[in-house]
Amino acid sequence: METLVVDHPLVAHKLTALRDVRTDSPTFRRLADELVTLLAYEATRDVRVAEVTVETPVATATGVRMAKPYPLVVPILRAGLGMLDGMTRLLPKAEVGFLGMVRNESTLQAETYATRLPDDLSGRQCYVVDPMLATGGTLAAAVQFLFDRGADDVTALCLLASPEGLAHMDEVFAGSGKPIRVVTAALDERLNENGYIVPGLGDAGDRLYGVV
Repeated sequence: METLVVDHPLVAHKLTALRDVRTDSPTFRRLADELVTLLAYEATRDVRVAEVTVETPVATATGVRMAKPYPLVVPILRAGLGMLDGMTRLLPKAEVGFLGMVRNESTLQAETYATRLPDDLSGRQCYVVDPMLATGGTLAAAVQFLFDRGADDVTALCLLASPEGLAHMDEVFAGSGKPIRVVTAALDERLNENGYIVPGLGDAGDRLYGVV
C-alpha cells in the first residue's frame, strides 16, 4: 500500500482551520471542500487517460482525455458527503456511488447499512472519500467491498490518518497484489482509548452536519 501525506502550505493552512474548535459548520464544510480538491489533485496523478488529437486555431496538437470507463468516486456516508463536491469538481466526468458504513462504537468494527454501487466494477479506478482514517476498519471494509465487485485500483482520500489505521490497512491488504493508495493531509500522532485521532479535529460528521 502506498501512502502520500500531501506536504503543501495551503493544505496545512486549511487543515489548521479545520482542527480549530471555534470553526463553525458552514466554514468547516467550505474548508473541507477546498482541502479535498487540493488532495484530489495529488490523488489523481495516475488517473487513466487516452491519447487524442485535436485541432487548435493554429495547428494539430496531441493531448489526452480521461479514458473510459470513467473513475468512480465513492463517499462513505455520512461524513464522506462533505468531500464529494471537492472530488467531482476536479473529476466532473466521474461517476458517483455511495457506501453507507458506520463504526460500532463498542466493537470499533465497520458495519454496512446501505449501498448504491454498480454490481460489476471490473476495470474501474475507484476513489473512496472519508474524512478520518482512524482505526482503519471502515476504510478497509470499504476497499474490500470495491475489490469484491471487481475494482482493480483503489485510492482513498482522507483529511487525517492515524498510524494505527495505516498499519491496519497494511495488514489487511498485505500480499493482495492490488494497487491501493491512501492520500491524506496529515498523519497524526495516535488514537485515544475511544478510537479517535489525536490531535485530530473531532467527529468530522458532526462538525460538517451537526449532531444528529
